[in-house]
Amino acid sequence: MVFVSLSKQTRALMKSLSTIILILLISFASNAQERRLRAYLDNKQFYAPEVGNYVEFHLQFIGYSINYKGKDGGLIGDLAVTMKISNQDSVVLQDTYRLETPFMKDSLVDDFYDIRRFPLAPGTYEFELELMDLNSENAPLKTSQMLVVTEMSDAISISDIEVAEYASKGDGTSQFFKSGYDIIPRLVTFYPKELSSIPIYFELYNTDQLPDSVFAIRQTVTNAGTGVEMMELRQTTRHFTSPVVPFLRELDISTVPTGKFIVSYKLLNRNMLELAEESYEFERSNDGAYELNASDVVLDPAFQSSITNDSVGFYLESLIPISSATGVKNIIAVSKSRDGDEARKHIQLYWMATDSEKPYETWMKYKIQVQLVERIYSNNFQEGFETDRGRVYLQYGAPSNIIKRENSTNEYPFEIWVYNEIGKFSNKRFIFYNPDLVNNAYRLLHSDMIGELKNQGWQRELARRNTTGVDVDNPNGNVEDQFGGNANEYYEQY
Repeated sequence: MVFVSLSKQTRALMKSLSTIILILLISFASNAQERRLRAYLDNKQFYAPEVGNYVEFHLQFIGYSINYKGKDGGLIGDLAVTMKISNQDSVVLQDTYRLETPFMKDSLVDDFYDIRRFPLAPGTYEFELELMDLNSENAPLKTSQMLVVTEMSDAISISDIEVAEYASKGDGTSQFFKSGYDIIPRLVTFYPKELSSIPIYFELYNTDQLPDSVFAIRQTVTNAGTGVEMMELRQTTRHFTSPVVPFLRELDISTVPTGKFIVSYKLLNRNMLELAEESYEFERSNDGAYELNASDVVLDPAFQSSITNDSVGFYLESLIPISSATGVKNIIAVSKSRDGDEARKHIQLYWMATDSEKPYETWMKYKIQVQLVERIYSNNFQEGFETDRGRVYLQYGAPSNIIKRENSTNEYPFEIWVYNEIGKFSNKRFIFYNPDLVNNAYRLLHSDMIGELKNQGWQRELARRNTTGVDVDNPNGNVEDQFGGNANEYYEQY
């Protein structure tokens, strides 16, 4: 039973810490005695005059998840990697290769990285990845995602923003070399207190088309929840025009508080007119270390009586959807201790910090909402607050409207949640679907809310239930106009 509980905590922690935006964590194990291979996947688009548009695929392998064999007094792992890019069911590019891990001198193994670059004409593709640990009997990992390549050759534009684990001057011998630098990509968008800067790299194209020889780049950092800009981090720098201008800079985040933020870079002409923009969203934890001691708080009898002994762990973990990254870590640490009094104190402290005037009343209101999502959204393997719908409900409140379609002939069962207002934002939508058709296990498929999952091919994914031969150049694919196949119409209507 302890294993099941911790597994639920881990899923909820990953949901809270991740900004899943183009980053995919893949893992699988068919043999419980062997390590489970884990890796992060990301892609970035660039342009080079000599080759045209190209896409980089970044892989970060979790070192401890690989099965190693002894070699020359150390350890080494062996992987097989297959990447395939298709367009309208026709394979455009495919690369299969063997990848050895770096040589590990002892049992302390590090993560390692790989990168592959493919020239791709503008268009929409399907990217498929297969990873196999050759020292394991586990089945290979497989995943796929939509890939939209935009034209960068004929207009003033900015590449995708690539964030580095570290970057340095290079001599061109490394596979990570680009525009004079060796750039090891960072695929995780969470930045703990220990990290004080973000190395950012991108490229600007065709600025030589400007009538002047100079242009400007403006940096802004904005709170994703409130839309308030941190004015002290605004910077404007001057640059000379060229067909390709590489840009590498460290963003100082030492003063950025806990929360989700968006750093944006705008290309401005001499008259400060915006010509292009790219942005990167990250999550920051800048809280001080928090230790819960028995002397920190005296239990309020009202809090104590509101939580029974057999439900204290459940209600403690129910705070995860509305907690910061540091708060989630604290919750899991207290939950692992299996100390009921400590859990009650943590719940009480949370609501005292949230509403110092009426902490108990605010807690009881939230408790009712937790019970509601448990009754409506829980399934055989998730508590209500662990599900996507439950998490969104607790984080943002009740939606203004819900469109439900459980019996579509052409689409998986789906729900569209419409929020007239979320904080300062208006008219935000969430699309949930149930591709398994059982267990009430609806997943978030797409949302236009800042900080949530965005899926350009959500119509295609929703219609996989009864659609073949999809045209990947069209977000709607070959979705047939059948009775019940109206998700896009409902989405656009609200």
